[in-house]
Amino acid sequence: YAAMLHDIGKIGVRGIVLNNSKGLSDEEYDEIKRHPLVGEGIIQPIELLQPIRPLIRHHHEWYNGKGYPDGLSGENIPLSARILAIADAYDAMKSDRPYRKALTEETAIQELKRGSGTQFDPKMVKVFIEILRQTCQETTVL
Repeated sequence: YAAMLHDIGKIGVRGIVLNNSKGLSDEEYDEIKRHPLVGEGIIQPIELLQPIRPLIRHHHEWYNGKGYPDGLSGENIPLSARILAIADAYDAMKSDRPYRKALTEETAIQELKRGSGTQFDPKMVKVFIEILRQTCQETTVL
């Protein structure tokens, strides 16, 4: 459920902020940064979803500690949240956005590598790219 619900907190972000095609003000960025906490609050009363609360809360933590909402770093970020962060970033890069077109496969991979060790867990980036390349090879063979 975590992958499907990780951004549920964006329901509390104004559409004008979510669909901004220009730069965000500090106030707008702070609004965006609250969405993990809002999301955690939304699912808090649902017993079935308790195991994914840490993933929703921490999917924007950075491996180097410069993420949000808690500034966790390295192994202090739940493993599933570290994996979800990579998948979320990859999905964002491969999707059209109001401010840019989707990136190519190779460009997205290069961006993941660039974020390895700072934004993302380097071990998980390596595994993600290996799985991605293997999956791409399998689909081109079919």
